[in-house]
Amino acid sequence: MEWAAPAIVLAARPYGEGGAVVTLLTEAHGRHAGLAKGGASRGQAALWQPGNLIEARWVGRLADQLGAVSGEMVHAAAARAMDDPLALALLTAACAVAEGALPEREAHPACFHGLVRVISALARGPEDALPLLVQWEAALLAELGYGLDLASCAATGSTEDLVWVSPRSGRAVSAAAGAPYADRLLRLPAFLRDDTKPSDLQEWLAGLRLTGFFLARDAFGLQHRPLPQARVMLQDRVTNLTGSSENA
Repeated sequence: MEWAAPAIVLAARPYGEGGAVVTLLTEAHGRHAGLAKGGASRGQAALWQPGNLIEARWVGRLADQLGAVSGEMVHAAAARAMDDPLALALLTAACAVAEGALPEREAHPACFHGLVRVISALARGPEDALPLLVQWEAALLAELGYGLDLASCAATGSTEDLVWVSPRSGRAVSAAAGAPYADRLLRLPAFLRDDTKPSDLQEWLAGLRLTGFFLARDAFGLQHRPLPQARVMLQDRVTNLTGSSENA
């Protein structure tokens, strides 16, 4: 059994004498692990950094084996993000969410292409990639069956002035209907409903809090696992940049 495909490196963990168990995300094979011989060596370590886009080749005697993986660099996203703490935090968080939330060896092509889009946007700076990350996380929730309903107000059916999301139902709530309960609702950033809307740090933070809540409760909570620490740290970093408190 073997396949070759473009892939995103999600994680690499040392294994044995200089090897590494590498987790990849591909369009057709989903989240897929393999053993990279020499993957932890000085010559290969840079290849297997989370966020890198590579051309991967997997070989196994049987389809359900760990198998062996090798790769060639296509886009060294990790090295490019190294000098920007926010970009590196974003890249690490996205890969950690994908690795922890997506089922093994189950194709989710929209999630793959969405993550490629986030990584590509990092080349222009985290200000371009952050709203895409929030949109990707919302799409990931939908792929896993936990989609948010942002089309109309849960209380009135209105499609106008939707500024909140109910943490119980995941449905949008209008400003008027949500006013008495604002302290219990999650803020809905405009760019999450319309990607042509301008966004800024406060909007990105609202988006991260929104998708982070549902990722923690549903995608990870139902697995009895916490939200990945890398994702928590990204949200904390953006919180610090805005000067907001976590409960603001």
